[in-house]
Amino acid sequence: MYNFIENGSVTSAAGFYAAGIFANIKKKRKDLALIYSKLPCNAAGTFTLNKVKAAPLVLSKQMIADGNKIKAVLVNSGNANACTGEPGYEDALITQKYCAEKLDVKQSQVLLSSTGVIGQRLPVDKMLSGIESIIPQLSENGGLDAAEAIMTTDTKRKNYAVSVELEYASVTIGGICKGSGMIMPNMATMLGFITTDAFIEQELLQSILLEVVNVTFNKISVDGETSTNDMVVLLANGASGVKVEKNTADVDKFKAGLKAICTEMAKSIASDGEGATKLITINITGADTQVDADLAGKCIANSPLVKTAVYGQDANWGRIMSSVGMSGAEINPNNISISFNEVPILLPGFNIVVDEKKATEVLSKSEVAINVNLNGGSFKSTWWSCDFTENYIKINADYRS
Repeated sequence: MYNFIENGSVTSAAGFYAAGIFANIKKKRKDLALIYSKLPCNAAGTFTLNKVKAAPLVLSKQMIADGNKIKAVLVNSGNANACTGEPGYEDALITQKYCAEKLDVKQSQVLLSSTGVIGQRLPVDKMLSGIESIIPQLSENGGLDAAEAIMTTDTKRKNYAVSVELEYASVTIGGICKGSGMIMPNMATMLGFITTDAFIEQELLQSILLEVVNVTFNKISVDGETSTNDMVVLLANGASGVKVEKNTADVDKFKAGLKAICTEMAKSIASDGEGATKLITINITGADTQVDADLAGKCIANSPLVKTAVYGQDANWGRIMSSVGMSGAEINPNNISISFNEVPILLPGFNIVVDEKKATEVLSKSEVAINVNLNGGSFKSTWWSCDFTENYIKINADYRS
């Protein structure tokens, strides 16, 4: 059992502090965030599969793989520190070391993350000055400021928390994330920072995160682009005094709570896609295998033709059929049925039953479900995407100006 906490964030979990400030890395908006735990944390992470990886991501990925106990996460927006070579890696190390010294922790206890323009050197002087300024502002109420500081083209702050009832006590899971463009399912697809006051061994924590990411953050797509900086990190500090142990019912309960918060975070990214006006939920059922269900869902979620049709309130079901057919999934086209929300569009045998007026009414809403039943096996998959509008082009055409 879990319950969402109003205005929750990474500081909803006990023992976590955060802050977000303007460090003059980008124009006029908060651009530096810091998350800090009073206790050392076990850490788990998932990272982009893009072969071009940003310097802070390379550094943080190795630190988690080495099993370091983590005390802090430093995140900047406005500069990705990607494609900057050895100098960019040195810049990351300089900021990591300086932050660790000011926090009086080991350098190996500070994770780094960056988001923003690719191919520009990190403004180290501004980062160091920002570190000086942000540490005194760390507080139990700083999670919302941190959520704001990691935004780039996001139009809204993304922060959530849940209280999870375990067998004998409750624990809290909090999270903040950012994502609006360059979103595509491929391990993480965003920046996400999740905290919990439960104690969970690192190996189990990593296993839980991987399982949940696969059915949440890896099921969203805005534009089919996988970034150089994508990561999701989960920190467990044990401040609640409650231990979640392997092979117990508490693992399933914790996992359910984590899935709930990650689902909301993932949907918030899809609905806030650059220029988007609609959240599209894609439900695939009746697939012969899980692979088939995922392939069909992913192809629809990535289709510019489907996304523009939804924006134009055009019940063009042929584009959905075409996407399923090119997805690589094993299907029998004659068996497929399609509906928008509860409005049937196509029945098996290519029986077209669409009521254009009702379909247009459904497609005019801010949330639209595309339901595709392959009418084969018992496997299913849910994906989240958004419509494509003229504003997507404008935002990305003007991104560096």
